[in-house]
Amino acid sequence: MGKKTLLNKASLHFLENYLNNASPTGYESEGQRLWMDYLKPYVDTFITDTYGTAVGVINPEASYRVVIEGHSDEISWYVNYITDNGLIYVIRNGGSDHQIAPSKRVNIHTKKGIVKGVFGWPAIHTRNRGKEESASLHNIFIDVGCATKEEVEKLGIHVGCVITYPDEFMVLNGDKFVCRALDNRMGGFMIAEVARLLKENKKKLPFGLYIVNSVQEEIGLRGAEMITQTLKPNVAIVTDVCHDTSTPMIEKKIEGDLQIGKGPVVAYA
Repeated sequence: MGKKTLLNKASLHFLENYLNNASPTGYESEGQRLWMDYLKPYVDTFITDTYGTAVGVINPEASYRVVIEGHSDEISWYVNYITDNGLIYVIRNGGSDHQIAPSKRVNIHTKKGIVKGVFGWPAIHTRNRGKEESASLHNIFIDVGCATKEEVEKLGIHVGCVITYPDEFMVLNGDKFVCRALDNRMGGFMIAEVARLLKENKKKLPFGLYIVNSVQEEIGLRGAEMITQTLKPNVAIVTDVCHDTSTPMIEKKIEGDLQIGKGPVVAYA
């Protein structure tokens, strides 16, 4: 990168792979494997639970427990209904935005592998410009190139299949990262880097450090709630994303005055 950074090439390679991998809420296992493989040289042991939360531990014998946490899941869609003429209607898995869906390409995850599709939307010259209908959860649909429901099902698609966007990692102006799932894969990356830097700088901690990559945050903090009952930490530091409020259409009097590049944000709740 062009500017001074604590990151190295291995870190950036992990971040790119970690962001590009799909880990929607409830289906985080592949992303957790990537995360644990990267973290393995820097921790003493791992804890996992049946929900899928992964925890790297430094000094597991220490009585005082400190947690640093991020969440591993990303928002997505579910197949909810397949029409007789082969179109797919969806519901949310987390807070997916219906307004950005039209014309987005998608990956539909099936037991036969990924099926490609696209959120359809009427072309501009076919719409009633006097009273254009806005995108909503009720009118967005996915086209996978099939003419019948039976064709769709032959591809392995059924009600309940999870859907993600294939948007991949890119860098703007040398140091700004763009990708889907930065919320909160970036948090998971940050806490993994803490473990790496502690190990590489031979830092000894007077407490047990529990590096928690929790699941199912997008639908109610479920993974964090469960692992908290298991670990019962003395203190926890939670990392997550926030919004740059210097961009258009955001009211600073409501959202606060935050800007990318000016350092971390400490939130009051």
